[in-house]
Amino acid sequence: MYSHEPHKAHRSGWLRAAVMGANDGIVSTASLVIGVASAGSSLDNILLAGFAGLVAGAMSMAAGEYVSVSTQADLEEADLQIERIALEQYAEEETAELAQIYVQRGLEPALALQVAQQLMVHDARGAHARDEIGINDNGRARPVTAALSSACTFAVGAALPLLACWLLPFRYISAGVALSSLLFLVLLGVVAAQAGGAPRLKGALRVTFWGALAMLLTFLVGSLFNVTG
Repeated sequence: MYSHEPHKAHRSGWLRAAVMGANDGIVSTASLVIGVASAGSSLDNILLAGFAGLVAGAMSMAAGEYVSVSTQADLEEADLQIERIALEQYAEEETAELAQIYVQRGLEPALALQVAQQLMVHDARGAHARDEIGINDNGRARPVTAALSSACTFAVGAALPLLACWLLPFRYISAGVALSSLLFLVLLGVVAAQAGGAPRLKGALRVTFWGALAMLLTFLVGSLFNVTG
């Protein structure tokens, strides 16, 4: 028996914010810890720097997501307001415009007009938002959801290299945090790819490459400013 196929698009908003938050949390905190450790700092200073990075990063992610997604929401609302006014003042022209969109998508003109007229009666604003502007409920900007998702996942991601740093012997901190963080990134890439319906290997590789590069560069920077030298 045929069953409705499960689509992934409805996850795009929160999934993007969650993956970006967790990825940034792991990469930035691990890189910060490795950079400070390679400079010869004490364990207390390394953990302090890492925890400060967790708090600052989580708040920065929340603020950045909220501002950027709010801007998107403002643009969407402005377009919808323009459409509301047009529908009130030029209903006939808006019906013809909607019909023309359906003609361009392959419907016969008579059928396209019939569909447009029925949609104008049923949900005129929704039809124009979706088919003329490209705004739908699945893709609507949700600033608070994006901000909370990014902040929470950043904090969780940042906590992982900090936990590794706290558990590892001091002389193995840089190497141990780097290896464990790469493992965390591989798992994140696989989970994110699975949730988004993408190839898991591709998802794992694209996050680990940039994470490894960031950790390598901060290690080199820390080594240049070795405080014990």
